[in-house]
Amino acid sequence: MLRPWKLNLSVRRREGLPVHVQIAQYFIDEISRGRLAPGTPLPGSRVLAEELGINRKTVQLAYEELIAQGWLRSEGRQATFVALELPHRPAMDSALKSDETPALGYALYGERHEAAPRESGGVSFSDGVPDTRLIPFEVLGRAYRRALIAAARANRLAYGDPRGEPALRQELAAMLSAERGLQVGLDNICVVRGSQMGIYLAARLLARSGDHVAVDALSYPPAREAFRAAGAQVHGVEMDAFGMRPEALERLCRQQRIRAIYITPHHQFPTTVLMPAERRMHILALAEQFGFAVVEDDYDHEFHFARRPMFPMASGDRTGRVIYVGSLSKVLAPGLRVGYVVGSREVVDRCANEIQWIDRQGNAVTELAVADLMHSGELRRHIRRALRVYQERRRLFAEYASELKPWADFCLPDGGLALWLRLAPMLDGDQLLSKAHEEGVSISSSRSFAIDGRAVPGLRLGFGNLTPEAMEMGVRGLGRAFARTVNSRR
Repeated sequence: MLRPWKLNLSVRRREGLPVHVQIAQYFIDEISRGRLAPGTPLPGSRVLAEELGINRKTVQLAYEELIAQGWLRSEGRQATFVALELPHRPAMDSALKSDETPALGYALYGERHEAAPRESGGVSFSDGVPDTRLIPFEVLGRAYRRALIAAARANRLAYGDPRGEPALRQELAAMLSAERGLQVGLDNICVVRGSQMGIYLAARLLARSGDHVAVDALSYPPAREAFRAAGAQVHGVEMDAFGMRPEALERLCRQQRIRAIYITPHHQFPTTVLMPAERRMHILALAEQFGFAVVEDDYDHEFHFARRPMFPMASGDRTGRVIYVGSLSKVLAPGLRVGYVVGSREVVDRCANEIQWIDRQGNAVTELAVADLMHSGELRRHIRRALRVYQERRRLFAEYASELKPWADFCLPDGGLALWLRLAPMLDGDQLLSKAHEEGVSISSSRSFAIDGRAVPGLRLGFGNLTPEAMEMGVRGLGRAFARTVNSRR
């Protein structure tokens, strides 16, 4: 029988896949695309082997695999053919190009995530990420080795507690009690994969369709989206030089039944300001009066330079309304993904239940290694060393940023790894982004911080991951971009 199709099969011995797997995958693709209909005979193993210049046993192995999977049938010495039981599909003659994506036959909810722009070789200002080059790699490596050996010997690499490794939760409880004034125990802590996961879990516990949630007028975009994904309507609350205004929050509470608020009082995101104690107490009083929960995101508590860090709002919570979210990712490295949620035992149990469906549990070896670093004091020593580095970078960055006057001004924050530049009215933020890119400087648009996407006369510039040379280069490139933006409007 003449074949009604053209064989377009070639094998690549250096591709990494065994040849018989390449042959099998080829026929699966041809059948799936409709080019090989049910009942179509295939060439004999001897013939195909001669065409491909390979051993006949290799072809036989591929055919045997396809027969076992149900793609092919063979009856005695007769020719091997495509299984008749398979559904027939119209042939697809043209293959997709490498840069094309097939259209989906179903609807997807949510927004598409745009890939981050590639580095252009210039200076990229983050929103305040740490310098992972400061990690004590040898110390961390030894902790990982000990953790892996101990976990394997104790048979603890199977499924464990979704709340996290008890050793890490115990160390976190001791640290939070001694350094942040939180009276918590093992059952009040749930380990998560970074603070964003903690925020997402809090949103899942607190918000449903039709609920109302309040955030700062300028706030952390992924946090807002976490509450929106849970179905909540998110309201922006007016701010001033000290963050969220309690009077504005109270007005909103009298207009809507607010279910929860999300807040970053230690270093407000994005403006970096520290919320004073009396304002924190006022907001906690409003939470008790109007019955809403407070999600406190303390994303970089350790990086405070002016004085001892202020205790979190959660330390003054006497009614159990604060869900406290923290992270060790910025202390060590964002890629390690270690964060935590602190709350009542019921909150932690509910978080663990949610984790069962989306993550099952965290990385036991990483959690045990971090617990080892905390218990030995190595983490505290690393934080002290890193603080000295960041404090010097903060001083230098402030010096360089002073050169941007009169286009921009700033107040040196008490802590954090970023500065908030207040832009002069003469600057168009959208044009500035384009001009900065042309100067080899990458900055993020501040529109994302505003709940309504409006233009924001400010820039958040992270300095923690930049060397002094990169800081100077970036600020000077930004200065040229400022000047070009102003000149283009004249």
